[in-house]
Amino acid sequence: MELDDAARHGFGKMGFGCKHYRRRCRIRAPCCNDVFHCRHCHNESTKDGHELDRHAVESVICLVCDTEQPVAQVCYNCGVCMGEYFCSACKFFDDDVDREHFHCQDCGICRVGGKDNFFHCEKCGSCYSVSLRDKHCCIENSMKNNCPICYEYLFDSLRETSVLRCGHTMHLQCFHEMLKHDKFSCPICSMPIFDMDKFLRALDAEIEANMLHIDYMGKMLSAQQHHIIDLY
Repeated sequence: MELDDAARHGFGKMGFGCKHYRRRCRIRAPCCNDVFHCRHCHNESTKDGHELDRHAVESVICLVCDTEQPVAQVCYNCGVCMGEYFCSACKFFDDDVDREHFHCQDCGICRVGGKDNFFHCEKCGSCYSVSLRDKHCCIENSMKNNCPICYEYLFDSLRETSVLRCGHTMHLQCFHEMLKHDKFSCPICSMPIFDMDKFLRALDAEIEANMLHIDYMGKMLSAQQHHIIDLY
C-alpha cells in the first residue's frame, strides 16, 4: 500500500543521521567531492585539516531513496522530509527540533537554544544569552577566537561557551576543568573570574557558620556526657 503525502513526508524521522544530527540525507562536500552525514563528520575525517564550508554545499543524497539532488528540504523523488528543521542559507538539516534551532542573520549561521533566549552582540560578534544583555564586558569579536584551554574555535563550536567577567570566552566544560585545578583567573588577561571580595566574604561567612556549628555540637556532646554521668 502506497503511503500518502503526509506519511511519506514524515517517514523515517529521527531514524537516520550521525552522532551530531538526526537527518534523512547526507551532503556532498564540494571541497573533496566525498559524501558525509554532516560537516562535522567531514571535518573529523580529513587528514589535511581542511574544513567544509557549509554555505558551499550544493547537493544532498536522500537516505531513504538514495537520490542525489540539489539542496532542498523535501526529496523530489520520494517526498520524504530530509530535515524537520531546514535552513536554506546554511544548507542545514535536523530532525531533532527540540534543540530549538534558529538562524542568526548577523552570525550568518544556525544556532540552538531558541531565538527568544539569545541576542546578537554586535561588538562581541556572536549570540549571547539574554541574561547577559547589558551585563557583560564587550570585547571585539571575542567569540571568533580559540578556547584558551582546548584551542577549539569557539564561534561555531557545538559545546556550550562561558563568558568571563573580563569579556573573554571559553568552553563551559573547560571553565569547570580550570576551577578543578584551582585556577581562578582568566588565562588570557589574568583578571579574577570571580568578584574576589564577595567570594572571600562568603568564604568567611561559611567558615564562621562552620565554627558556630562545631561549638554548638561540642556543647551538646558535653551536656550529654554530664547527663550520662548523673545516671550512675
